[in-house]
Amino acid sequence: MADNIIDIPHGKDNGRNSEGAFATLRDGRLVFVYTRYNTDEWADQAHADLAVRHSADDGRTWGESRILLPNRAQNVMSVSLLRLQDGRLAMAYLEKSFKDRQLRHQLPLDPGILDCRPFFCVSDDDGATWSEPVDVCGVPPSYFILNNDRLVQLRSGRIVLPIAVHHATTPRMEPGKPPAANHSARAESYFFLSDDGGATWREASQCCYPPQGLTSGLREPGVVELADGRLMAWFRTNGGCQYKAFSPDSGESWSAPEPAREFPSNESPLSMKRHPKTGELVAVWCDIDPRWGITPTPTSWGRTPLVMAFSSDEGATWHGHRVLEDAPDHGFCYIAMHFTADALLLAYCCGGGDESAVLQDLRIRRIPC
Repeated sequence: MADNIIDIPHGKDNGRNSEGAFATLRDGRLVFVYTRYNTDEWADQAHADLAVRHSADDGRTWGESRILLPNRAQNVMSVSLLRLQDGRLAMAYLEKSFKDRQLRHQLPLDPGILDCRPFFCVSDDDGATWSEPVDVCGVPPSYFILNNDRLVQLRSGRIVLPIAVHHATTPRMEPGKPPAANHSARAESYFFLSDDGGATWREASQCCYPPQGLTSGLREPGVVELADGRLMAWFRTNGGCQYKAFSPDSGESWSAPEPAREFPSNESPLSMKRHPKTGELVAVWCDIDPRWGITPTPTSWGRTPLVMAFSSDEGATWHGHRVLEDAPDHGFCYIAMHFTADALLLAYCCGGGDESAVLQDLRIRRIPC
């Protein structure tokens, strides 16, 4: 059977639709939550809300979007959804807001970029209402990156959030500098843990520091639990491939990060989950291996082709590579993954070419399985 594809393009007063996450509701419907920008701007610090759509036919079609939660900040993005072991539906996301009000008069740029942090909340009624969001990190203003669809609960019940930190490089915004110039480009990755269902959070005993020479640092981390109980983390880098590290103790301590050469990639994140039927690991990422014969153009940001692969030995080797997207002028990134009884659902940014930037447009792909 062929894949089913639905696009959610940007439009007037909706400059970007991007990264999201799926969940299955108790009544069998699917829910998809994503970031919907509500002006013509589409930069990361532009104003946006979390929007929601539902599907009653296993992801083949989706209803109209509506706002899920009122925007408490300037920008809300990078949402994760997860059905917890106790039956509640959990959600994590990033808020970009301005915490130090005393500096507002000194800022030449939009103040929303100064503080970016993850929040966590739960729902007892499948998303009709949500608990008061918990500030996961609970520290003074800083720049934390939590990718979409990264919320993980271990077999023990512990919840893990992998988060990259970009430390401030100046005490305040400098005139004329873009947002990224005021935070270090070299990220470190931290792991925040909750053993009480997300009510409280703490930082793990160890974080992952990037090796010398890796100028990107360890960006946009993700985590999967392996069959032997170890955790495997992966990281976006500019080293020509993803990097990886392992934890033997549920995320408390970590091995030194090393190149994951099985995942050749540019600076674009990877996503990975376990297939509930086969037990295999499934990974999706922008694979820059020359065997695909794709020469990206500048409008793709180098984020093509998009490839899926499988591992039957807990990530030691990978097989069954399939090219999902190969347009040389479009970019594909920030993947959400969700298994239903009959399919794998993917959602990812798909913009590029002459009509949009990579992050402006969103695609939902249903792969029968």
